[in-house]
Amino acid sequence: MRNLFLFLFRFRGALVFALLEIISLYLFVTNSSYQRPAFFNSANAYAGLVLARRAQVTDYFHLAEMNQRLAAENASLRQQLYLPDTVGREADSVALPPARTDSLKRIRYRRPAARPDTLLLGLKRLPARDPSYPLIPARVINNMLHNVDNYLTLNVGSADGVRPGLGVVAADGVVGRVKVVSEHFATVTSLLHSRTSIASKIKRDGTFGTIRWLGDDPTHALLDNVLRETRLVKGDTVVTSGYNAVFPEGIFIGTIDSFVKESDKNFWTVRVRLSVNFTNLTHVYVVTSRFKAERDTVEARTGLKPEGGGPAR
Repeated sequence: MRNLFLFLFRFRGALVFALLEIISLYLFVTNSSYQRPAFFNSANAYAGLVLARRAQVTDYFHLAEMNQRLAAENASLRQQLYLPDTVGREADSVALPPARTDSLKRIRYRRPAARPDTLLLGLKRLPARDPSYPLIPARVINNMLHNVDNYLTLNVGSADGVRPGLGVVAADGVVGRVKVVSEHFATVTSLLHSRTSIASKIKRDGTFGTIRWLGDDPTHALLDNVLRETRLVKGDTVVTSGYNAVFPEGIFIGTIDSFVKESDKNFWTVRVRLSVNFTNLTHVYVVTSRFKAERDTVEARTGLKPEGGGPAR
């Protein structure tokens, strides 16, 4: 302890100078409307590089586990591309009407048109070619779980078409919403965030509500604004409502795990088990909406605020 005091006393001038520099830099950044976004964008870029290198080292030691998980997910997605043999069966080339004959009078037959590729994300089938909500695949290189306000970092940025405000989904359902973007990285406000709210509905009867995180358990969230007159069933599916253009309607969020009718409230207290396992989240998709800017412009002119306000609607 004595040596520590002697060290602090010996270098007191340098330590005070460093402290004053830090304070001045903080005041300069937080009080300047130009420097604040510039600083956070630069910090996001440098932090993204460090996290990307760390993710590369970590991935090397988890390749077997990651490959198994990706193989299972690819098998599930691939299964959606091929319907059962008894559904929508098409005649083979022999039974198709002829298109024309060649010079040797041999008949040529038209082939059936290829079925467009689709991805099943959170129980919602999204086409992979020219959809209203194009998808940008991304890798999670940092994931916070144990704070009140949790974030994720993705290895895609503005160069890939990502911009603030876009939704993020995984194969199992809703993940969050993009907050800050640099050229090659993006920070996402996780669903596990105190200010996250997602416009949602109960799939069975269309009852609307708002999903928000409880702040403690990463596997559950709260479904707000469900009136006491609503008939609830344990296991009911909760999906996005489509009240805004961030997420398509019908993306899986979770299932009702329990509900309590409070005596002093007009609403149910509904706990929802989240569909996404945030503890092993590695691959996600950024959802870009072709019509979001147009819709936001129209709603801004009327002063309409989209239902379920917050970082991730």
